[in-house]
Amino acid sequence: MVDFLAENNLCGQAVLRIVSRGNAIIAELLRLSDFIPTVFRLKDKSDQQKYGDIICDFSYFKGPEYYEGKLEAKPELQDLDEEFRENNIEILSRFYLAFESVHKYIVDLNRYLDDLHEGVYIQQTLETVLLNEDGKQLLCEALYLYGVMLLVIDQKIEGEVRERMLVSYYRYSAARSSGDSNLDDICKLLRSTGFSSQPGAKRPANYPESYFQRVPISTTFISMVIGRLRSDDIYNQVSAYPLPEHRSTALANQAAMLYVCLFFYPSILQTQQAKMREIVDKYFPDNWVISIYMGITVNLIEAWEPYKAAKTALNYTLDAANIKEQASRYAASMESLRPQVQQLLKEGFLREEIILDNIPKLLNCLRDCNVAIRWLMLHSAESAYDPNNKRLRQIKDQVLNDSKYNPKTLFQLLLDTAQFEFTLKEMFKQMLSEKQIKWENYKKEGSERMMELAEVFSGVKPLTRVEKNENLQAWFREISKQIESLNYEDSTAAGRKTVQLIQALIEVQEFHQLESNLQVCQFLADTRKFLHHMIRTINIKEEVLITMQIVGDLSYAWQIIDSFTSIMQESIRVNPSMVTKLRATFLKLASALDLPLLRINQANSADLLSVSQFYSGELVAYVRKVLQIIPESMFTSLAKIIKLQIHDIMEVPTRLDKDKLKDYSQLAARYEVDPKQLLEDGIRKELVKRVAYALHKGLIFNPKAKPSELMPKLKEMAATMDGFYRSFEYIQDYVSIYGLKIWQEEVSRIINYNVEQECNSFLRTKIQDWQSVHQSTHIPIPKFPSVDESATFIGRLCREILRITDPKVTCYIDQMNTWYDLKSHQEVTNKRLFSEIQNTLGTFGLNGLDRLLCFMIVRELQNFLTMLQKSILKDKALVEVFKTVLAAVNPVQGIVANASKVYTSAVAKSQKIWGPYLEAIMKVGQMQILRQQIANELNFSLLCFLSLLADIEAHYQDPSLPYPKEENTLLYEITAYLEAAGIHNPLSKIYITTKRLPYFPIINLMFIIAQLPKLQYNKNQGMTCKKATDPVDWPPLVLGLLTLLKQFHSRYTQHFLALLGQFIRSVMEQCTSQKIPEMPSDVVGALMFLEDYVKYTKLSRKVVEAHVPSFIFDEFRTIL
Repeated sequence: MVDFLAENNLCGQAVLRIVSRGNAIIAELLRLSDFIPTVFRLKDKSDQQKYGDIICDFSYFKGPEYYEGKLEAKPELQDLDEEFRENNIEILSRFYLAFESVHKYIVDLNRYLDDLHEGVYIQQTLETVLLNEDGKQLLCEALYLYGVMLLVIDQKIEGEVRERMLVSYYRYSAARSSGDSNLDDICKLLRSTGFSSQPGAKRPANYPESYFQRVPISTTFISMVIGRLRSDDIYNQVSAYPLPEHRSTALANQAAMLYVCLFFYPSILQTQQAKMREIVDKYFPDNWVISIYMGITVNLIEAWEPYKAAKTALNYTLDAANIKEQASRYAASMESLRPQVQQLLKEGFLREEIILDNIPKLLNCLRDCNVAIRWLMLHSAESAYDPNNKRLRQIKDQVLNDSKYNPKTLFQLLLDTAQFEFTLKEMFKQMLSEKQIKWENYKKEGSERMMELAEVFSGVKPLTRVEKNENLQAWFREISKQIESLNYEDSTAAGRKTVQLIQALIEVQEFHQLESNLQVCQFLADTRKFLHHMIRTINIKEEVLITMQIVGDLSYAWQIIDSFTSIMQESIRVNPSMVTKLRATFLKLASALDLPLLRINQANSADLLSVSQFYSGELVAYVRKVLQIIPESMFTSLAKIIKLQIHDIMEVPTRLDKDKLKDYSQLAARYEVDPKQLLEDGIRKELVKRVAYALHKGLIFNPKAKPSELMPKLKEMAATMDGFYRSFEYIQDYVSIYGLKIWQEEVSRIINYNVEQECNSFLRTKIQDWQSVHQSTHIPIPKFPSVDESATFIGRLCREILRITDPKVTCYIDQMNTWYDLKSHQEVTNKRLFSEIQNTLGTFGLNGLDRLLCFMIVRELQNFLTMLQKSILKDKALVEVFKTVLAAVNPVQGIVANASKVYTSAVAKSQKIWGPYLEAIMKVGQMQILRQQIANELNFSLLCFLSLLADIEAHYQDPSLPYPKEENTLLYEITAYLEAAGIHNPLSKIYITTKRLPYFPIINLMFIIAQLPKLQYNKNQGMTCKKATDPVDWPPLVLGLLTLLKQFHSRYTQHFLALLGQFIRSVMEQCTSQKIPEMPSDVVGALMFLEDYVKYTKLSRKVVEAHVPSFIFDEFRTIL
């Protein structure tokens, strides 16, 4: 019969593909469980209030019209719903595909069973497949994996969360419109079961059997699978564990499969006492905590509590006397095994001849160690016992007491066993690879010795006192031929023949009285020794390695190993060379990967890479977690250095304990990651953790503090960062890393990530952590809970700067780059603030602030336009005023008759809108001033791009000179680089896209006229505020209005300037006719605006002189 797993066996390949896919689905579910968007849990009140109306569970399907109607009634809810869709549709689609694959899995398995039943696979039925060894394993695994999927989903992705995600996907995706969508079936399968993985949560009735029965599966198939699992040793594991007391360990994987599959046939658990007794006697006579898949542990006492037959059968195992017997047995094992393994691990003890002579003993020692570790780890695991269950607590206490449980001792045995196993495996692999060469060498040596002896007895070869003996000569020649004829390929016959040859050599020595000749005796002894070596070498079989692999399985500890992390870290802290032993433990743990990957590999599935990457990634993450203690210890020493760096005036010649670091560098324990890289990543992780925490704690401001805490906190923070920086510089040579490169990369990553998170609040489509280019799984940047409206320290810093430079309470003097308090006239801050930020956060910090200010300006301008469109231009009375003014000022080239009355009355009628208008304009202006200051600071510290810019400039001055080549990648990124270097003008930036707005120039003219009476001209300070109670700060006003105009077509600006010129001409004309000698203050203000407009925009004076005659400017200059 064709091999069941052969490529041309369609029946075998079909079920193999199903099982392979099952393992891949579980890996995907476990991977996704770490990426559930927290908002779907609706745990926070803020989330409930914000998203309560747009995130629904399956109650949505009872009346979708009602829910959708609620959304349509509120435009802001619709907007939020759309934003939520954009942010989550990608992850929802991924979850939906995983859920769909679970449903598809069971549909495909049912179809395969139907095909078997209907005879689609020639000569194959369910019975014949179950008779085949591979077929039996695969069918049992197929049902078991489906059960595991359902349990994993319920444990990792709560029912309510699943429902909300499925409803959201249904609402947001196009899938519901397609006819072939099986969304309904998926929803039926995965609706909430009421189960909660929280400790103390009550178990729902008929759980999980009712959940397992949501998709019907053939009862014949289920009962036959359970029958096979009950009676057969389907993986032939018992041969690896010959001792009867190890049987439950040998069948542990099968027991886990049976545990899951029994939920598909709950009547056995409920009522069939004989079967349950048989199951417990065979699989659970001495254990009640099992691992069902990749370390997911289950306590049978709790799991079988609702089932009468199962509970009764298990009570024999849980008898106090039995628990005591098992626990005491393993306590005694621990006592005897530890010194035994330590003896075996002594340097030079495990030699080739000792291994070859003692293979059974060494394997028995390995078995005993692994069985003891398994039982004690599982039965003492915290996660296996619900602390709220009194009976479980009592049993756990009894286990801990009777087994004299000490986690450090158990961990030490695990370390020693892993090291012993690793050493033995490596030596055995080496021996196996050299087996044939050595065997042939021994054969050659033995044969040659016999030929030499034959020659000795021929009388030709001179050897003292040996007489010629033709019989012995012929006999030794024959023996030489016999040795030569031994065949390596036929190891059994060769072994038997070798034993006979050894016996013959012993006999020849006795019968022919050859003992008297020492040299002949030596030859015979050497030959016997070589023949003995041949027997031992031929017995080096791969079966031993396979047994070691089976016995050394540690997959059950995939999750509970985490409870030993603190012990591992403490042992590394005390003795850094411990990492070499840990290496063997991690490699032992890595063998757990064989379980899910075996079938995927056999099926040549494309999932192999992603599944192996997921589990290896999990393991590497755990290795990193354990070894993180090394950089942590380093940074503890570093903290002392930093203290000295900051607080001691003299620079202390700081050194880190060099010997200690040498010990730490024993990370030469090679794992699949480069150890040097692992150490560097660990150092980066610790650096990120500490710097991020320092920035978070150091930049929290009290808004009520007088004076502001900003400068003192920045100085303190700069000292801390400088201490980190200098100390890092010191240690880089001791650990052989590029300390300053790491410093630059990680600090920039922290700042950029925080800026990105802060800017998320301004974005419709948020950048999630898993999408961020700055976030990393190996070196994560910690997120801290927000302490105010800002999400991060960069937001707090930005808002504190905006608070202390608020135009309502300060006055900015442009020539001095300084802000003064409006009431006390004391200096609030100046450009040194930005130098201090540069010292503290570097150019990344300044760039981050600049980027954040851009987002704030965009938000402010958008809000302003909304106000303009929805409040001002919808107000009929105001529009009427604008129409009247527009009629009065036409044509713009002319002069407005009775100017002061026309303008004053229009401003008075529209008075109510100028307050919010002024506030928005000044906010934008304030932020633009800050952006200019940041650009100046960045520009000042600039030392790059000058050559590229020089090339571009030279080309424009003399086009015959070449333009920089297109392959120069800098050219495409130059805008970003120029902004980073401060070589840009924030005032010329377009922040938002705008549409045409009616009356826009006239509104801005009236706005500026409305503000002029509040200002006065001062020869030393320029335009200043008249009353501190009615504050208007001139530079933010000018820059804000300038920025606003820049967002629109240039014709609006031209029109506005023409209207302002007309205002100046008309008022001056009225003054001349009324013979008022002095230039009115409003005209001075308007002319100052034009002067500043030319200064800030760097345009030619002709632009304003086109609207205002030069003689007016000449007269204006006499006032200045």
